[in-house]
Amino acid sequence: MSQIDLLVKNGRIIDPANGVDTVADIAVNDGMIISIGNNIQLQAKETFDATGCLVTPGLIDCHVHCYQYSTPLGINPDEQCLSRGVTTIVDGGSAGSSTFEGLRKYVADHSKTRVLAFLHIAQHGLAASGCTSGAPGGELDSLNVVSVDECSKCVVENRDLIVGIKVRLSDSIANDGKNEHEAYRRALLASERAGVPLMVHHTMSTVKTQVGPELGCPRDLRPGDLYTHTFHPYRSCIVDEETLAIYPDVIRAKERGVLFDVGHGQGSFGWTVAEICARSNFYPDTISTDLHTGNHRGPVYDLPTVMSKFLHLGMPLSDVIRAVTSTPAKAIGLGNVIGSLTHGKEADITVLKIHDGQFPMEDSQSQVRVLDKLLKPVTVWRAGVAYPITEPNPFPNRQAMNLNSREWDNIRVRDDVRPRIQ
Repeated sequence: MSQIDLLVKNGRIIDPANGVDTVADIAVNDGMIISIGNNIQLQAKETFDATGCLVTPGLIDCHVHCYQYSTPLGINPDEQCLSRGVTTIVDGGSAGSSTFEGLRKYVADHSKTRVLAFLHIAQHGLAASGCTSGAPGGELDSLNVVSVDECSKCVVENRDLIVGIKVRLSDSIANDGKNEHEAYRRALLASERAGVPLMVHHTMSTVKTQVGPELGCPRDLRPGDLYTHTFHPYRSCIVDEETLAIYPDVIRAKERGVLFDVGHGQGSFGWTVAEICARSNFYPDTISTDLHTGNHRGPVYDLPTVMSKFLHLGMPLSDVIRAVTSTPAKAIGLGNVIGSLTHGKEADITVLKIHDGQFPMEDSQSQVRVLDKLLKPVTVWRAGVAYPITEPNPFPNRQAMNLNSREWDNIRVRDDVRPRIQ
């Protein structure tokens, strides 16, 4: 071989799937990783010196909303994800069985980012439902659109893109809670029938966190299912608001193999809840953004920013990287395709740098902590092709902070002092 396409040199490679944490080089040709090792002696068309940087598998964000223009929440995958170091995203239920083909044709087929999906149990997905449009009600107001047969059929016919099923459990989007338990039951059944995991949004719900004989969440999730919005501070929080302890059913679910996902979102990450969990060594299995039109300018910004918050909480760096690479890859059944830096695999590579300093960082209700380390993307390759990196601007966004701080009165587990935005 006379000349390869790319040589990434001298970076600290962190690849949890292969148990690698070392300074080394990566050689890429024709979009594939052809060698990983020390001091690779090959001529390359492009050489990138990653000295002082982290080199990781392409980041995976397993909860975003990217059905742009067809749903109120949809963002552009390439502009908001790939440009921040994320090579694979999983849309979190924006499309249902009746609207999925549009997500494929107009988003997945036209994006440089690898776009996958959790299919919503409601046939119309999040076309204009509840908190996605400002209108009252939501996608589960009628059980007529919650079809086990149509959902599981759509998954089977689109296994190249659909990696799981999604249901949102909140009383405000389910006929004032009357339909939540039945929609949950149907979602569990559809995912079992299709042989894929179920991702559950569980906030302000009539489905209890700590329960008796009735169907509960996360208690009745199965190993491999994903519980998203883990650290939200509202009613249905995983922390008992009286004792400030994690509910036993939640701990047992994690021990059984239920995966706990961040799903930061505009309202679903509270510093107070996350700190309580961190003190019990209860960290997320997967770190995701729930990125959408209401939060990409704050409080979420991007996946590296959310990763930085968990680094601040004491989550080891290798586990933070694992939660955005190998664990989500395995969770969606693609552990042999993405999520690692392996010879013969597609060259999805992210380069990050840890910046030291003082970085005030808000949660979803504008409670602030000061981070001393911030992860920022430096460059990214998707299938061996480099894409430009952008930065959030403004950062932090005080206008968004002022808006989001209005929710502080509605949360259950919170700081003692109301946030003040200066």
